[in-house]
Amino acid sequence: MHNSFIVNCQLETVNCLMKAFYTITLLVLSNTFMTLAWYGHLKFKDMKWSESLGLISVILISWGIALFEYMLQVPANRIGFKENGGPFSLVQLKVIQEVISLTVFVLFSLVFFKTETFRLNHLIAFIFLILAVYFMFKK
Repeated sequence: MHNSFIVNCQLETVNCLMKAFYTITLLVLSNTFMTLAWYGHLKFKDMKWSESLGLISVILISWGIALFEYMLQVPANRIGFKENGGPFSLVQLKVIQEVISLTVFVLFSLVFFKTETFRLNHLIAFIFLILAVYFMFKK
């Protein structure tokens, strides 16, 4: 994190760093549930019990999983938001969330979808996202 994060955290360093840690941890967990809700059903075809499921059933299962996403995402944003005493601005929270989302997605797709391949252009794009986080925190 860069200058604006450090300035935001100077007043109550330990409390601020703990809020940043809780925010990021909750966002990682939230995005794990989000990825499962959005893409996990694509692996249902590999499971015998899912053969009789219709689209509405799959949607309801995904919504059930997404409930846990929201149960983690909302507190993460409330804890981390500067106007609630957290260390991050709204835009910073969004950029952090997007990088976490893509990181979780890449790991998920590598573990569960072995047919996906990642190439150099994907790595370069990811580096640009990390640079976006850097510039988001730069004053």
